[in-house]
Amino acid sequence: MVPFIGVAIIIVLVFDYTNGFHDASNIIASVIASRAMTPVQAVLVVAIFEFLGPLLGGTAVANTVGTLLDLSAIPKADALLIVVSGLFAAVFWNLFTWWRGLPSSSSHALMGGLIGATLIGIGSDPIDWGFNALSDGGIHGFSKILLALLLSPVLGFLVGFVIQRLTMFLLRSASPSINRQLRNAQWLTAAALAFSHGANDAQKSMGVLTLILLLSGEIDSFKVPGWVMLFCACAMTAGVLTGGWRIVRTLGFAIYKIRPIHALNAQLSACLTIFGSSLLGAPVSTTHVVASAIMGIGASDRPRAVRWGKALEILRTWLITIPGSAMIACISFLIFDYFLK
Repeated sequence: MVPFIGVAIIIVLVFDYTNGFHDASNIIASVIASRAMTPVQAVLVVAIFEFLGPLLGGTAVANTVGTLLDLSAIPKADALLIVVSGLFAAVFWNLFTWWRGLPSSSSHALMGGLIGATLIGIGSDPIDWGFNALSDGGIHGFSKILLALLLSPVLGFLVGFVIQRLTMFLLRSASPSINRQLRNAQWLTAAALAFSHGANDAQKSMGVLTLILLLSGEIDSFKVPGWVMLFCACAMTAGVLTGGWRIVRTLGFAIYKIRPIHALNAQLSACLTIFGSSLLGAPVSTTHVVASAIMGIGASDRPRAVRWGKALEILRTWLITIPGSAMIACISFLIFDYFLK
């Protein structure tokens, strides 16, 4: 069991790394497109606050993700195999979409992978679907995660739309020199967005890693250890430092022509949406919140200038990520199970 636990922990950290690698573009795309920072400056600022997010952002999201599955009734090896298969599928999906330059969701990929591996491995009973609780006004389990993933892009769009209109009204008499102040302000909003991303995304890995420790008997109850926070913060930050430059072109240039005011508002809108979700323990897709915020700002400013075709491409990727990663997880589980038993 000890080597298997070690492998499981490594795969969690690899997923966390690919998450940071994949999502770095979400944070740095607008500051680079608006020329507020150089790529090196953007990556360094983002990495610092990305590291602080998991350490200071609480564990509400980790608790939501880590309690999605109840695998305590099956042998430890089988439970760990399910989790490892789900993680492998999420890593594979992150790398595949990065290679294709598609802004997909690491959150969707992780949820799809874990659910797909559980369904093929033991069935649907261990999954906390949470649908029955909705009729009583309670939100937890998969229903909470699904609602967060569905509603957060809509919220990002609406917040971006409103903030853009409000900013344009407040700056209606400003001279072009205001662009310098808008670029300088992005140092703050980019840092805040990086912090909120770390506080949300790294917690998903923290939740899964704590689940692995619980299933293996290393801890007695679901409580995120301090070293887990530190390891996940380091892995996420390492991924951010590497950067997913292929996706920068999509978010920074392919949806809407970003000027300093658009970049500032996109970062602010995404930050408010993501950090608010983190406080509620709701895992969201940073990729789609940032993309939808840019679309909302573009729709508020010049709707015809928004490249809606690229938006539809992102939407298609968004729709197929959970079933796609679930299918990969099923295949992974069957292969691993065949060779390990």
